[in-house]
Amino acid sequence: MKNIVKAYVQVPLILRIVIGLVIGIILGLVVPSAAGIAVLGNIFVSLLKSIAPVLVFILVLASIAKAGQNIGGRFRTVIILYLVSTFVAAVVAVFASFAFPTTIPLTDAVDKVAPAGLGEVFTTLLNNLLANPVSALMNANYLGILFWAIVFGLALRMIANEKTKDVLTDLSGGVSKAVAWVIQLAPFGVLGLVFSSVHEYGLYIFVDYGKLLLVLVGCMLLAAFVLNPIIVWICLRKNPYPLVLRCLRESGVTAFFTRSSAANIPVNMALCEKLGLDKEYYSVSIPLGATINMNGAAVTITVMSLAAAFSQGVEVNILIAILLSFVATLGACGASGVAGGSLLLIPMACSLLGIGNDIAMQVVGVGFIIGVIQDSLETALNSSGDVIFSATAEFRERKMQGKDIPL
Repeated sequence: MKNIVKAYVQVPLILRIVIGLVIGIILGLVVPSAAGIAVLGNIFVSLLKSIAPVLVFILVLASIAKAGQNIGGRFRTVIILYLVSTFVAAVVAVFASFAFPTTIPLTDAVDKVAPAGLGEVFTTLLNNLLANPVSALMNANYLGILFWAIVFGLALRMIANEKTKDVLTDLSGGVSKAVAWVIQLAPFGVLGLVFSSVHEYGLYIFVDYGKLLLVLVGCMLLAAFVLNPIIVWICLRKNPYPLVLRCLRESGVTAFFTRSSAANIPVNMALCEKLGLDKEYYSVSIPLGATINMNGAAVTITVMSLAAAFSQGVEVNILIAILLSFVATLGACGASGVAGGSLLLIPMACSLLGIGNDIAMQVVGVGFIIGVIQDSLETALNSSGDVIFSATAEFRERKMQGKDIPL
């Protein structure tokens, strides 16, 4: 058994994931009735979601408790990168929507409640931020987890002795090791997740909403392969594609199939370690990115809202559309704090265009129909961007100090 495990681990993880993906597609087409295979995907996602809150809390707490004095600049840089990339993605979505105006057949309204405006979004965010720490851990409320981990970390930094800090270091190392074991199961998880999607939808899905899906996919691919690399190049003046492609390959692929930024936090932290980033820094920047780095969500909110306008014959001024990009950026940053994520922020954006809630919620229903592709790409773009911009911020600081960077 040890030899089998050793041989399995020696095969590159990305190759094992690709093999699992191919096997999942084949099984989904050949033996669609073998529904038990989907359990592998459910188990993998459940493991990631279960360990991610503990991982974030312990790593952030330990990092703050023993953090150095010189990483504040990186945090300022990475927050700026997160927000700028989200806004730029929303602006590109505006121009793509005008270049390829899309109307959609509307479905029945969905039975969910959308936030009335940005005020409600930020009220929800504040409530999540100040939630009971035990409740935050139990409910995977990452804003609350981050807040209390920082508070406890700062308190321990002030009063803890070196032995206590060493215990925290060992504790974070133990959690990281457990996460590494879970990540080794990714090929089986991807196999189950792909089987489930192929079994349920087949390979020919969403024909009725194909044009809308093409606009969404096009915008997200443009953000992933053009916009993000340009931002990295502006910061580093180095070829950005080795970093971008590695992050898409090692973070984006798993995020695409898990469809959960929270579940992908352990994967991203493992990738940051491979990239040689400072653990004190990325243990905070990665969960922060899972909260506010929402390029894909901004694209979804913008494209879907403008599609609602075009479907209703509403004439949209380009200046109003740019304002919509700003609203989409702010709303996207709050998407993780709203049940239903980015889709339920569409009515808020539609209200800016004078579209009623009934119509807007029907567009949300369309979003749920195409979500198996839209949400997968959105999560892959968001999650891979967390590592891209975390690495860019640290590499930028190293370059300013005259140090070599691995690009």
